[in-house]
Amino acid sequence: MSAEKILSDWKNNSFKPVYWLEGEEAYFIDTLVDYAEKKILTEAEAEFNLTIFYGKDADWTEVVNACKKYPMFGNKQVVLLKEAQQMKDVEKLLGYIEQPLSSTIFIVSHKEKKLDGRGKLAAALKKSKAEVFTTKKLYDNQLPDWAGQMVKNHGLTISPKALVILVDHIGNDLSRIENEIEKLMLNLGTRKSITEDDVENFIGVSKEFNAFELQAAISQRDLAKSIRIIQYFESNPKAGPIQLVLPSVFNFFSKLYVLLSLKDANESSAAAALGVSPFFIKDYYAAARKYDFPSVERVLLLLHEYNLRSLGVHNGSANDAGLMKELVVKIMA
Repeated sequence: MSAEKILSDWKNNSFKPVYWLEGEEAYFIDTLVDYAEKKILTEAEAEFNLTIFYGKDADWTEVVNACKKYPMFGNKQVVLLKEAQQMKDVEKLLGYIEQPLSSTIFIVSHKEKKLDGRGKLAAALKKSKAEVFTTKKLYDNQLPDWAGQMVKNHGLTISPKALVILVDHIGNDLSRIENEIEKLMLNLGTRKSITEDDVENFIGVSKEFNAFELQAAISQRDLAKSIRIIQYFESNPKAGPIQLVLPSVFNFFSKLYVLLSLKDANESSAAAALGVSPFFIKDYYAAARKYDFPSVERVLLLLHEYNLRSLGVHNGSANDAGLMKELVVKIMA
């Protein structure tokens, strides 16, 4: 079940007695816990029927006793156990999870990792009436669609290029993407469309010197522009950290490799095969006129090598800007 489906059920007053929220992506867990804390009960109900524990300080007997209480002045109570991954004896919640109270909504936030599937608690969760929600980090190629949907949920639109610039700048941090979109919304006034200028003015990302523009310059074998952008990154390290730039370029050339393998594909079917917006497919066709199969393979190997060097493997003393300059020169040699 998705976070959206759980929220939809809650909004329709449909609850299970236990929710176990676990995994790597804290954003979705935090969204559910925040809603449970603030919205399941009214303010008056929460005064008597909302109990919150924190794993580091929680005693399992106190948590279970709270769950076994009956609600006051209402028909349900909410018990939240936050940061359960830090709780000692978390396995001792097993007894309650096997026989939960129907009037209690027990919500456990177990971030960073999943339970050991071989343990008794994990087995009990699978057999019980509990809803187990496991989160994973989104893949980088999923971020534009996710961010675009968030923009849409706020009643806004965003240009494809502005969306890519925003996501490339922030990286895989869903909470920060949400915060920046909300910042843009506040600064738009009555306008409903986000442009590259808005991202530059309100988020602080240069529309000329960013990871997307560097990728475009490399794809067109424009060495002079590539070096100018890297020099900008050298003076403004937060604008284009190598840990974000290299995956972006690698992703582009991986998709270019797929494009070169397609036969008789039109722009629409090619965009679908690559998993990109039709708005950007012309960029891949333009790059395909600059790079053939062997050269794309060579670029992918170079990107792998320089990614390792950026992590300190066989690097010597070169800094990030030096590595990037060296890389683009080799790519275009």
